[in-house]
Amino acid sequence: MKMNYFVVGTNDMHASQAFYDAFFEGAGLQSMSPSDRMTYWLGEGFAFAVAIPFDEMPATNGNGTMVGFCVGVREDVERMHSLVLELGVTCEGAPNQRGPKFSAYVRDLDGNKLCLSD
Repeated sequence: MKMNYFVVGTNDMHASQAFYDAFFEGAGLQSMSPSDRMTYWLGEGFAFAVAIPFDEMPATNGNGTMVGFCVGVREDVERMHSLVLELGVTCEGAPNQRGPKFSAYVRDLDGNKLCLSD
């Protein structure tokens, strides 16, 4: 089984697009917006999107929900963590060895939790 896609909610599409464009820069992903309420970043076997909720209620983050991104080796985790902090996210756990993975945790501009790991 393979995951098809992952979507997080946003209350500010323009800010989310700018953040994730910078986050995914250099990853070889293509960005597309099939509508004003959704933007995808797509690659081989990879689909991630931000969306304004269909029910038009405010987007909220799920307690216990997290998206994990394998960003490369330890140095890449540290570099990506620094980059996203400069883009205005909130640190939820500085880069460190956690079990078998070297990882860092942040919350995006809408409070969605992201893990950056090797």
